[in-house]
Amino acid sequence: MQTPPGGHGGTNPGALERVTFYHWIVFILASLGWTFDCMDQRIFALAREPAIAELLPADIAPEAETADEQKSRQEIRFALVRSWGGWATGILMIGWATGGIIFGMMSDRWGRVKTMVVTLVVYAGFTGLSGISRTPMEFLIYRFLVGLGVGGMFASATTLLAESVPGRFRAIALGSLQALSAGGNIIGSLLSMYIQPGQSEFLFGLSGWRILFFVGFLPVILGIPMLLLLREPGRWKEAKRKAREAGGHSSRHVGSIPDLFRHPVWRRNTLVGVCLGLAGMAGLWGIGFFSPELITNALRAQGEPQSVIDVVRGRATALQDVGSFLGMVVFTIVATAVGRRPAFFFAFLMCLVTTIFVFNRLQTSTDAYWMLPLMGFAQLSVFGGYSIYFPEIFPTRLRGTGVGFCYNTVRYLAAAFPPMLMYLNAMLVTQGVEEPFRKAATYLSVVFALGLVALIWAPETKGQPLPED
Repeated sequence: MQTPPGGHGGTNPGALERVTFYHWIVFILASLGWTFDCMDQRIFALAREPAIAELLPADIAPEAETADEQKSRQEIRFALVRSWGGWATGILMIGWATGGIIFGMMSDRWGRVKTMVVTLVVYAGFTGLSGISRTPMEFLIYRFLVGLGVGGMFASATTLLAESVPGRFRAIALGSLQALSAGGNIIGSLLSMYIQPGQSEFLFGLSGWRILFFVGFLPVILGIPMLLLLREPGRWKEAKRKAREAGGHSSRHVGSIPDLFRHPVWRRNTLVGVCLGLAGMAGLWGIGFFSPELITNALRAQGEPQSVIDVVRGRATALQDVGSFLGMVVFTIVATAVGRRPAFFFAFLMCLVTTIFVFNRLQTSTDAYWMLPLMGFAQLSVFGGYSIYFPEIFPTRLRGTGVGFCYNTVRYLAAAFPPMLMYLNAMLVTQGVEEPFRKAATYLSVVFALGLVALIWAPETKGQPLPED
């Protein structure tokens, strides 16, 4: 690895430091913040379609008189629901990107702990408010605001953890934080089995999807122990002290996006991080997280009722998340034992192969129960890499900014993929192509190749201290 400007290749501070009770507290609270963040993401993925279906006006499609016209009307409405769902996902990702940039810089300026609490309140609060949406546009606005908090949580949680724990524990802690986040997805999937999002009157006359979003508000109480128990890392305090002493005479600013591009090392690392992030983010949110729609397509073709489809979707996505957990655990083991670059190489290769396989072969509920875990294993394994790798390629004064930029800025680009998937689907429908949704997902899967190409310039950080300048 190239030595960063002003950096050192000596002993990593804290490398011989023992793991204390406080380190475990930081790990647990940071992991819970990100875990419940992911729970809210899963709730959205499962509630997106029934929410839009209910919020769209009843007269959105032409009136029907004959049976054929009625069928055509249903197809038009179903396509509109899918289209709005794609836009809702894209809007969420734009908010995610915006929040990641803003709160990434704020974590370098305000502090890791304060920023983490603010992002928790934002994502949980607006998830709850999503349940009172009255129109599709109102739903999209809430999703954008949820995205602000979702994007900020990752950067603040990972930088806090990376700077708080001993160096020898860092990769395991960061990889485990991301792996445990799969538990949030699993919780969201299991909740959807008992609070079925498609049920019109689940509780108090409210639809299931509304109740699911109200449940997503509950993690806000986690902010109390965060404020009471966590403290800002010494590394961050030292970086802030140096910045204050330098005043306006220093060219090295805290939390500065332009500084990510001024020096060739940080510029290269930023561009590598953006490419790695885009490949995984676009593949997951533009393809992988439409697995509920894939299941709906397959089971409707078999004549299964919506109640059965809801149960299969809940179970299958929970199993997908179990696969995700295992994928991130395996990535952490490989990255720790062999290196970050080899781990990313095999992960992106698996993403490409399994995504194409699943979207072309899944036909039955049994297929969903074993295929989705394979795809989850591959697609989420790279996210375990982001939590380990991104904090390791930036100096302390830019760490939150760099992580937020690489993990979240790419969502502006990745946000185009859900609408693009639906556009390709609609285009293939008009061309009379069989299985258009599956074909569209197959074409978009080429994005995973971008991650493989970016590895050519990626520095290896295994065994290296956190960089400083």
